[in-house]
Amino acid sequence: MNDNGQATILQVEQLNVYYDTFHAVRNVSFEVRAGEIFGLLGPNGAGKTSTLAAIEGLLQPRSGKIHVAGYDIAEKKKYARASMGVQLQATSFQPELLVPEIIQLYAGVYGVEMNKQKVDSILKEIELSSASSKRFGQLSGGQQQRVSLVIAMIHNPELVLLDEPTTGLDPQSRRQLWERMENMRSKKHGILVTTHSMEEAESVCDRIAIIDHGQIIAIDEPQRLIDLHRDDPKVISVSRRGRITLEDVFIGLTGKQIRS
Repeated sequence: MNDNGQATILQVEQLNVYYDTFHAVRNVSFEVRAGEIFGLLGPNGAGKTSTLAAIEGLLQPRSGKIHVAGYDIAEKKKYARASMGVQLQATSFQPELLVPEIIQLYAGVYGVEMNKQKVDSILKEIELSSASSKRFGQLSGGQQQRVSLVIAMIHNPELVLLDEPTTGLDPQSRRQLWERMENMRSKKHGILVTTHSMEEAESVCDRIAIIDHGQIIAIDEPQRLIDLHRDDPKVISVSRRGRITLEDVFIGLTGKQIRS
């Protein structure tokens, strides 16, 4: 439990990740609480992907601790990974399989009972009943993201990792995905989302952390970050709309230089 009485689903403490001699993640610490959407924002190459890979157990950090649902990922990797669901920016599901086949396949991987009635119910819930006879490769980007999110949630994980989930989606699909994220939050899942969309971070995230050059440089509620930095000369100098936005704060803190 944290000071607010909320269960901590993800705890990252003093995380350090190296690639040979390059220090990619530097003493990063944050937590994601039950019933919270937590945004991890940063320019390209800032350390977001490395941080996510370490949380997923795909990358061995040099030092630091990661606990998922109370499990130390270094000591109880199977339990920690079973407690999380992951939706990647690019889906890699078999394009030749029918949508119901993919759902049944991954349900089997997670040991979740899945019959035709349950599959039909899931497809109805995500408004894809008409796609029951389609192959995954025939779906639009937004439809594929809906299926991908179903797979990430199929075993009812306590922690959900979403890596830039709305990239390339049209406004309607993006708003629908936001609603699904908010529904997960209402069911007390902890959600960690990486995004380049300041609108998304401001609209759906309860708290955000800004990471740059491998370090967390700010962490708070979106509106509080705006309020805290609205008089910062670096932020004011990049404002283009007559009012300070989260994007202004982000650029003011991380700089205007384009990252490769």
